[in-house]
Amino acid sequence: MNLSKPKFWDFKKPNYLAYLLLPLTLFVKASNFFSKLYTKKKFKKIKSICIGNIYLGGTGKTPTTLKLYQLLKKSNYNVVNAKKKYFDQKDEYGLLKNKSKVISLRNRDEIINLAIEKNFDLIIFDDGLQEKKIDYDLKFVCFDSKNWIGNGLLMPSGPLREEINSLRKYDGVFLKVTNTNIDLNKIKLTIKNINPKIEIFDSYVKIKNIETLNLSNKYLIFSGIGNSFSFRETLENNNFNVLEEKIFADHYDYNNQDIQKILETARNKDLKILTTEKDFIKIPDNLKSEINFIEIDLEIPKKDQLIKFIKSKIDERN
Repeated sequence: MNLSKPKFWDFKKPNYLAYLLLPLTLFVKASNFFSKLYTKKKFKKIKSICIGNIYLGGTGKTPTTLKLYQLLKKSNYNVVNAKKKYFDQKDEYGLLKNKSKVISLRNRDEIINLAIEKNFDLIIFDDGLQEKKIDYDLKFVCFDSKNWIGNGLLMPSGPLREEINSLRKYDGVFLKVTNTNIDLNKIKLTIKNINPKIEIFDSYVKIKNIETLNLSNKYLIFSGIGNSFSFRETLENNNFNVLEEKIFADHYDYNNQDIQKILETARNKDLKILTTEKDFIKIPDNLKSEINFIEIDLEIPKKDQLIKFIKSKIDERN
Protein backbone atom coordinates (compact mmCIF):
# COMPACT_ATOMS: atom_id res chain seq x y z
CA MET A 1 0.00 0.00 0.00
CA ASN A 2 1.43 3.36 -1.07
CA LEU A 3 0.79 6.38 1.13
CA SER A 4 1.42 10.01 0.24
CA LYS A 5 3.69 12.07 2.45
CA PRO A 6 1.73 14.47 4.70
CA LYS A 7 2.17 18.09 3.61
CA PHE A 8 2.67 19.33 7.17
CA TRP A 9 5.92 17.35 7.39
CA ASP A 10 7.57 20.01 5.25
CA PHE A 11 6.20 23.09 6.96
CA LYS A 12 9.00 25.31 8.25
CA LYS A 13 7.63 24.92 11.76
CA PRO A 14 5.57 22.10 13.30
CA ASN A 15 1.80 22.64 13.30
CA TYR A 16 -0.79 21.43 15.79
CA LEU A 17 -1.06 18.01 14.11
CA ALA A 18 2.70 17.49 14.34
CA TYR A 19 2.60 18.28 18.05
CA LEU A 20 -0.42 16.00 18.52
CA LEU A 21 1.56 13.10 17.06
CA LEU A 22 4.68 13.75 19.15
CA PRO A 23 4.02 10.92 21.66
CA LEU A 24 4.19 8.41 18.79
CA THR A 25 7.73 9.52 17.95
CA LEU A 26 8.81 7.69 21.12
CA PHE A 27 8.55 4.43 19.19
CA VAL A 28 11.04 5.72 16.60
CA LYS A 29 13.34 7.01 19.34
CA ALA A 30 13.22 3.64 21.09
CA SER A 31 13.97 1.78 17.87
CA ASN A 32 16.93 4.06 17.14
CA PHE A 33 18.24 3.67 20.69
CA PHE A 34 18.07 -0.12 20.69
CA SER A 35 19.67 -0.31 17.23
CA LYS A 36 22.84 1.06 18.85
CA LEU A 37 23.03 -2.04 21.02
CA TYR A 38 23.40 -4.41 18.05
CA THR A 39 26.87 -5.71 17.21
CA LYS A 40 27.38 -4.82 13.57
CA LYS A 41 29.25 -7.17 11.26
CA LYS A 42 32.32 -5.97 9.36
CA PHE A 43 33.14 -7.57 6.01
CA LYS A 44 36.89 -7.63 5.36
CA LYS A 45 36.81 -9.17 1.88
CA ILE A 46 34.90 -6.29 0.29
CA LYS A 47 34.54 -2.56 0.89
CA SER A 48 31.06 -1.18 1.35
CA ILE A 49 29.41 2.22 0.87
CA CYS A 50 25.85 3.08 1.85
CA ILE A 51 23.91 5.92 0.22
CA GLY A 52 20.88 6.52 2.43
CA ASN A 53 18.81 9.15 4.14
CA ILE A 54 17.34 10.22 7.45
CA TYR A 55 14.59 12.22 5.68
CA LEU A 56 11.91 9.84 4.42
CA GLY A 57 11.80 9.77 0.63
CA GLY A 58 12.72 12.04 -2.25
CA THR A 59 16.35 12.82 -1.47
CA GLY A 60 17.92 11.44 -4.65
CA LYS A 61 19.45 8.24 -3.27
CA THR A 62 19.14 6.19 -6.44
CA PRO A 63 20.55 8.82 -8.89
CA THR A 64 23.38 9.44 -6.40
CA THR A 65 24.08 5.71 -6.16
CA LEU A 66 24.24 5.45 -9.95
CA LYS A 67 26.50 8.50 -10.25
CA LEU A 68 28.88 7.14 -7.64
CA TYR A 69 28.90 3.79 -9.42
CA GLN A 70 29.92 5.50 -12.67
CA LEU A 71 32.66 7.55 -11.01
CA LEU A 72 34.14 4.61 -9.12
CA LYS A 73 34.01 2.36 -12.17
CA LYS A 74 36.03 4.98 -14.06
CA SER A 75 38.48 4.91 -11.15
CA ASN A 76 39.05 1.19 -11.86
CA TYR A 77 37.06 -0.26 -8.98
CA ASN A 78 35.27 -3.55 -9.62
CA VAL A 79 32.04 -2.16 -8.23
CA VAL A 80 28.48 -3.43 -7.93
CA ASN A 81 25.31 -1.73 -6.72
CA ALA A 82 23.01 -3.34 -4.18
CA LYS A 83 19.37 -2.97 -3.23
CA LYS A 84 17.52 -4.90 -0.55
CA LYS A 85 14.49 -6.47 -2.20
CA TYR A 86 11.21 -4.79 -1.30
CA PHE A 87 7.95 -5.60 -3.05
CA ASP A 88 7.00 -1.92 -3.38
CA GLN A 89 10.36 -0.65 -4.67
CA LYS A 90 10.64 -2.40 -8.01
CA ASP A 91 11.01 0.97 -9.73
CA GLU A 92 14.30 1.76 -7.98
CA TYR A 93 15.63 -1.74 -8.63
CA GLY A 94 14.61 -1.45 -12.29
CA LEU A 95 16.50 1.82 -12.64
CA LEU A 96 19.62 0.35 -11.04
CA LYS A 97 19.39 -2.77 -13.21
CA ASN A 98 19.07 -0.73 -16.41
CA LYS A 99 22.14 1.39 -15.65
CA SER A 100 24.53 -0.74 -13.58
CA LYS A 101 25.41 -4.14 -12.24
CA VAL A 102 23.16 -4.74 -9.26
CA ILE A 103 22.45 -7.45 -6.70
CA SER A 104 19.06 -7.55 -5.00
CA LEU A 105 18.11 -10.07 -2.32
CA ARG A 106 15.93 -10.08 0.80
CA ASN A 107 18.92 -9.89 3.13
CA ARG A 108 21.84 -7.43 2.98
CA ASP A 109 24.22 -10.00 4.51
CA GLU A 110 23.40 -12.35 1.63
CA ILE A 111 23.91 -9.54 -0.87
CA ILE A 112 27.42 -8.86 0.44
CA ASN A 113 28.34 -12.55 0.50
CA LEU A 114 27.19 -12.94 -3.11
CA ALA A 115 29.21 -9.87 -4.12
CA ILE A 116 32.28 -11.42 -2.49
CA GLU A 117 31.60 -14.71 -4.26
CA LYS A 118 31.46 -12.84 -7.58
CA ASN A 119 34.81 -11.16 -6.80
CA PHE A 120 33.63 -7.56 -6.58
CA ASP A 121 35.91 -5.38 -4.46
CA LEU A 122 33.40 -2.59 -3.72
CA ILE A 123 29.66 -2.59 -3.12
CA ILE A 124 27.35 0.45 -3.02
CA PHE A 125 24.04 0.09 -1.21
CA ASP A 126 21.08 2.17 -2.35
CA ASP A 127 19.44 2.72 1.07
CA GLY A 128 20.23 0.94 4.31
CA LEU A 129 21.64 3.49 6.76
CA GLN A 130 19.25 2.16 9.38
CA GLU A 131 20.49 -1.43 8.89
CA LYS A 132 21.16 -2.91 12.33
CA LYS A 133 23.56 -5.72 11.39
CA ILE A 134 26.15 -4.30 8.96
CA ASP A 135 29.05 -1.92 9.59
CA TYR A 136 29.60 -0.13 6.27
CA ASP A 137 33.01 1.33 5.50
CA LEU A 138 31.48 4.62 4.35
CA LYS A 139 28.08 6.12 5.08
CA PHE A 140 26.56 9.03 3.11
CA VAL A 141 23.30 10.84 3.88
CA CYS A 142 21.25 12.41 1.06
CA PHE A 143 19.16 15.55 1.43
CA ASP A 144 17.14 17.64 -0.98
CA SER A 145 18.12 21.23 -0.22
CA LYS A 146 14.58 22.53 -0.69
CA ASN A 147 12.97 20.21 1.85
CA TRP A 148 16.10 19.88 3.98
CA ILE A 149 14.72 18.30 7.22
CA GLY A 150 11.13 19.51 6.83
CA ASN A 151 9.67 20.51 10.18
CA GLY A 152 12.62 18.84 11.92
CA LEU A 153 10.60 16.18 13.77
CA LEU A 154 10.72 12.40 13.82
CA MET A 155 8.02 10.29 12.19
CA PRO A 156 5.05 10.46 12.36
CA SER A 157 5.24 14.09 13.52
CA GLY A 158 7.71 14.88 10.76
CA PRO A 159 9.70 13.27 7.95
CA LEU A 160 12.83 12.22 9.89
CA ARG A 161 13.83 8.61 10.46
CA GLU A 162 16.54 9.80 12.84
CA GLU A 163 17.15 13.06 14.65
CA ILE A 164 19.40 15.50 12.83
CA ASN A 165 22.13 15.01 15.45
CA SER A 166 22.63 11.50 14.06
CA LEU A 167 24.84 13.17 11.43
CA ARG A 168 27.61 12.77 14.00
CA LYS A 169 27.96 9.11 13.03
CA TYR A 170 28.06 9.59 9.25
CA ASP A 171 30.97 10.33 6.88
CA GLY A 172 29.44 12.51 4.21
CA VAL A 173 26.39 14.34 2.91
CA PHE A 174 25.06 14.69 -0.63
CA LEU A 175 23.03 17.87 -0.93
CA LYS A 176 20.79 17.86 -4.02
CA VAL A 177 20.23 21.37 -5.37
CA THR A 178 17.25 22.07 -7.64
CA ASN A 179 16.49 25.62 -6.53
CA THR A 180 19.16 28.34 -6.59
CA ASN A 181 17.19 30.47 -4.11
CA ILE A 182 17.93 28.09 -1.24
CA ASP A 183 20.41 29.31 1.39
CA LEU A 184 22.87 26.42 1.10
CA ASN A 185 25.36 28.03 3.48
CA LYS A 186 22.81 27.97 6.29
CA ILE A 187 22.18 24.24 5.75
CA LYS A 188 25.90 23.48 5.54
CA LEU A 189 26.61 25.45 8.71
CA THR A 190 23.97 23.40 10.56
CA ILE A 191 25.56 20.18 9.32
CA LYS A 192 29.08 21.27 10.23
CA ASN A 193 27.99 22.41 13.69
CA ILE A 194 26.79 18.87 14.32
CA ASN A 195 29.77 17.12 12.72
CA PRO A 196 32.77 19.32 11.80
CA LYS A 197 34.52 16.38 10.10
CA ILE A 198 31.71 15.44 7.74
CA GLU A 199 32.25 16.11 4.03
CA ILE A 200 29.48 17.83 2.06
CA PHE A 201 29.06 17.41 -1.70
CA ASP A 202 26.56 19.43 -3.75
CA SER A 203 24.79 17.69 -6.62
CA TYR A 204 22.80 19.26 -9.46
CA VAL A 205 20.13 17.56 -11.56
CA LYS A 206 20.67 17.63 -15.32
CA ILE A 207 18.35 16.29 -18.02
CA LYS A 208 20.45 14.02 -20.25
CA ASN A 209 17.88 13.56 -23.01
CA ILE A 210 16.61 17.14 -23.24
CA GLU A 211 17.58 17.40 -26.93
CA THR A 212 15.11 14.62 -27.77
CA LEU A 213 12.19 16.51 -26.18
CA ASN A 214 10.32 19.43 -27.74
CA LEU A 215 10.27 22.44 -25.41
CA SER A 216 7.58 24.13 -27.50
CA ASN A 217 5.04 21.45 -26.57
CA LYS A 218 2.52 21.85 -23.78
CA TYR A 219 2.85 19.06 -21.25
CA LEU A 220 0.86 16.99 -18.83
CA ILE A 221 3.27 15.52 -16.31
CA PHE A 222 2.79 12.79 -13.73
CA SER A 223 4.95 11.12 -11.12
CA GLY A 224 4.88 8.82 -8.12
CA ILE A 225 8.13 9.72 -6.37
CA GLY A 226 9.14 10.96 -2.94
CA ASN A 227 9.16 14.66 -3.87
CA SER A 228 7.09 15.33 -6.97
CA PHE A 229 7.76 19.08 -6.71
CA SER A 230 11.41 18.31 -7.55
CA PHE A 231 10.35 16.76 -10.88
CA ARG A 232 8.21 19.76 -11.85
CA GLU A 233 10.87 22.22 -10.69
CA THR A 234 13.51 20.51 -12.81
CA LEU A 235 11.27 20.74 -15.86
CA GLU A 236 10.38 24.39 -15.32
CA ASN A 237 14.03 25.27 -14.70
CA ASN A 238 14.67 23.84 -18.18
CA ASN A 239 11.84 25.84 -19.80
CA PHE A 240 9.28 23.05 -20.22
CA ASN A 241 5.70 24.34 -20.50
CA VAL A 242 3.84 22.34 -17.84
CA LEU A 243 0.07 22.93 -17.95
CA GLU A 244 -1.19 20.00 -15.89
CA GLU A 245 0.22 17.69 -13.24
CA LYS A 246 -0.96 14.45 -11.66
CA ILE A 247 0.77 13.30 -8.47
CA PHE A 248 0.71 9.76 -7.13
CA ALA A 249 2.13 8.24 -3.95
CA ASP A 250 5.82 7.29 -3.80
CA HIS A 251 6.49 3.93 -5.54
CA TYR A 252 2.92 3.93 -6.89
CA ASP A 253 2.11 0.80 -8.89
CA TYR A 254 0.31 2.02 -12.01
CA ASN A 255 -2.45 -0.05 -13.55
CA ASN A 256 -3.99 0.17 -17.00
CA GLN A 257 -6.86 2.33 -15.79
CA ASP A 258 -4.50 4.92 -14.25
CA ILE A 259 -2.58 5.32 -17.49
CA GLN A 260 -5.69 5.27 -19.68
CA LYS A 261 -7.07 8.23 -17.69
CA ILE A 262 -3.82 10.14 -18.17
CA LEU A 263 -3.81 9.40 -21.90
CA GLU A 264 -7.45 10.48 -22.25
CA THR A 265 -6.85 13.77 -20.39
CA ALA A 266 -3.81 14.55 -22.53
CA ARG A 267 -5.66 13.82 -25.77
CA ASN A 268 -8.65 15.93 -24.78
CA LYS A 269 -6.45 18.92 -23.91
CA ASP A 270 -3.92 18.40 -26.71
CA LEU A 271 -1.04 17.90 -24.28
CA LYS A 272 2.09 15.78 -24.56
CA ILE A 273 2.85 13.46 -21.64
CA LEU A 274 6.05 13.44 -19.63
CA THR A 275 7.08 11.47 -16.56
CA THR A 276 10.20 10.39 -14.70
CA GLU A 277 12.35 7.49 -15.82
CA LYS A 278 11.55 5.69 -12.56
CA ASP A 279 7.81 6.01 -13.24
CA PHE A 280 8.18 5.03 -16.91
CA ILE A 281 9.60 1.66 -15.85
CA LYS A 282 6.30 0.83 -14.12
CA ILE A 283 3.98 1.69 -17.02
CA PRO A 284 2.44 -1.31 -18.85
CA ASP A 285 4.41 -1.81 -22.09
CA ASN A 286 1.31 -1.58 -24.29
CA LEU A 287 0.64 1.96 -23.03
CA LYS A 288 4.11 3.51 -23.33
CA SER A 289 4.01 4.74 -26.92
CA GLU A 290 2.48 8.16 -26.17
CA ILE A 291 4.53 8.81 -23.03
CA ASN A 292 8.02 10.29 -22.79
CA PHE A 293 10.32 10.44 -19.78
CA ILE A 294 13.26 12.54 -18.69
CA GLU A 295 16.56 10.80 -18.06
CA ILE A 296 18.47 12.59 -15.36
CA ASP A 297 22.11 12.71 -14.41
CA LEU A 298 23.71 14.30 -11.38
CA GLU A 299 26.53 16.77 -11.72
CA ILE A 300 28.86 16.77 -8.71
CA PRO A 301 31.22 19.75 -9.03
CA LYS A 302 33.66 18.34 -6.47
CA LYS A 303 33.76 14.85 -8.00
CA ASP A 304 37.56 14.60 -7.91
CA GLN A 305 37.54 15.55 -4.24
CA LEU A 306 34.76 13.00 -3.68
CA ILE A 307 36.76 10.13 -5.19
CA LYS A 308 39.85 11.19 -3.27
CA PHE A 309 37.79 11.25 -0.05
CA ILE A 310 36.37 7.78 -0.71
CA LYS A 311 39.78 6.32 -1.50
CA SER A 312 41.30 7.82 1.64
CA LYS A 313 38.53 6.41 3.83
CA ILE A 314 38.73 2.97 2.24
CA ASP A 315 42.51 2.86 2.66
CA GLU A 316 42.19 4.14 6.22
CA ARG A 317 39.85 1.29 7.12
CA ASN A 318 41.88 -1.54 5.59
